[in-house]
Amino acid sequence: MPSSASRHGHHTIPLLPCLRGLFLSNGRFSFHGGNVMGELRDRMVRELRLRRYAAPTQKSYLEAVKGLAKHFWLSPDQLTAEQVQDYILHLMTERALQWNTINTIASGLKFFYTHTLKRPEVALAIPARRTPRWLPEILSAEELQRLFAAAPSGMPRALLMAAYGGGLRISEAVRLQVTDIDSQRRMIRVVRGKRDKDRYTLLSERLLTELRAYWKIDRPRPWLFPGRNPEKPLNHNTARLFFNRAKAEAKIHKGGSFHLLRHCFATHLLEAGVDLRTIQILMGHSSITSTTYYLHVTRKTLDKTQNPLDLLDLSQLSAFKEVEQCQPS
Repeated sequence: MPSSASRHGHHTIPLLPCLRGLFLSNGRFSFHGGNVMGELRDRMVRELRLRRYAAPTQKSYLEAVKGLAKHFWLSPDQLTAEQVQDYILHLMTERALQWNTINTIASGLKFFYTHTLKRPEVALAIPARRTPRWLPEILSAEELQRLFAAAPSGMPRALLMAAYGGGLRISEAVRLQVTDIDSQRRMIRVVRGKRDKDRYTLLSERLLTELRAYWKIDRPRPWLFPGRNPEKPLNHNTARLFFNRAKAEAKIHKGGSFHLLRHCFATHLLEAGVDLRTIQILMGHSSITSTTYYLHVTRKTLDKTQNPLDLLDLSQLSAFKEVEQCQPS
């Protein structure tokens, strides 16, 4: 077995014997086995739980540390700040991962070195990439009507309508329970959303009608959208499949994933005149700065803004003279 020095060009740290037991029979790396790695994982899980990180975030952060250890074949508590930087550079240049993926990995490693190992000097050496904010292609009302019509009746259509009608993240939509639908108050309770926060959002009459029709046939309980095992919620991949199939069937060629429904919810509310503070509450944004992002994609803002080119007198230009000549007297 080659040493870490020969494989990665480092000459100071030998391959730890404790890592030899971290590879399963299929060659995959395990962050569970071995005395050192098992202890580090337990400590990291404890720190994550103490800070009430959501389960998906815990999983992503643990995977980040596992990937680092697998890359060097070294326990991460033996790595230097320079080696961690080399790993981030490897993800950027050789693996060419997406910006948000690299930032998630960097956040996981920062957490590990700051809170689990108490080595802030390593955490400070991990740079966060500035993620470009791409403006989503918002669906029009007509496109949304086609999307919902293309989705099969029952769970697929009800799920997509709930995500749009409540401005829900995919994780929030699939984890709705029947008891979260408050038909009397016309509200949807979102339990343990992002950052483990609860909130209420809108329940429209049309969505309630669709949910009632779906419930009468399927009688789901306790999850509103159960998976194959009715004791567990629908998984994210199936929810994405519902969206992608409906979008293809509706011949909608704009980009965007399941999360586009949430973008459409906020943008359409803003265009309808709902104030930013109300949208912030409905969306569950911690900062109103996140909500102001939708000012960039709303037609209402653009329609009220006069283009400075229209303020100029261009009547002497040939193109404008031709237009004037074509106009009836």
